[in-house]
Amino acid sequence: MTDGRIVRGRIGGFSPWEDEFGYSRAVAAGDHVHVAGSTAWVDGRIEHEGDPYRQTLAAFGVGLSALAAYGLTADDVVRTRMYITHVRDAEEVGRAHRELFDAARPVATMVVVEGLIDSRMLVEVEIDAYRAGLAKTLEGKQP
Repeated sequence: MTDGRIVRGRIGGFSPWEDEFGYSRAVAAGDHVHVAGSTAWVDGRIEHEGDPYRQTLAAFGVGLSALAAYGLTADDVVRTRMYITHVRDAEEVGRAHRELFDAARPVATMVVVEGLIDSRMLVEVEIDAYRAGLAKTLEGKQP
């Protein structure tokens, strides 16, 4: 996985689609951090093809890595969204979510979609996090 550089309060460098489609992996807005849709795309390839549970762990791992660049953890997560391509995968995706966020208990949404950008991807996740005073701690640390 790339290092997750901070650029103008934005984090990028996790997938080829960021530059191609013009978006950031994560953006800080005040005390909030919003993480873009993340998948099991790691180190230039899709991990755990055919395994929704492990793809979910990998996708959240990408998102949590972006949060870590701001000094945030799973305990700071207040909302998650999970987009799955098959309803049959809901239990496995939910199991992975529970393992990662049971202590934080963010609000969560799971939606079945027709497909993702690559047919081997079974799940895409989004994360929103909050930490009181985050904006103050980030002042002067970003270019």
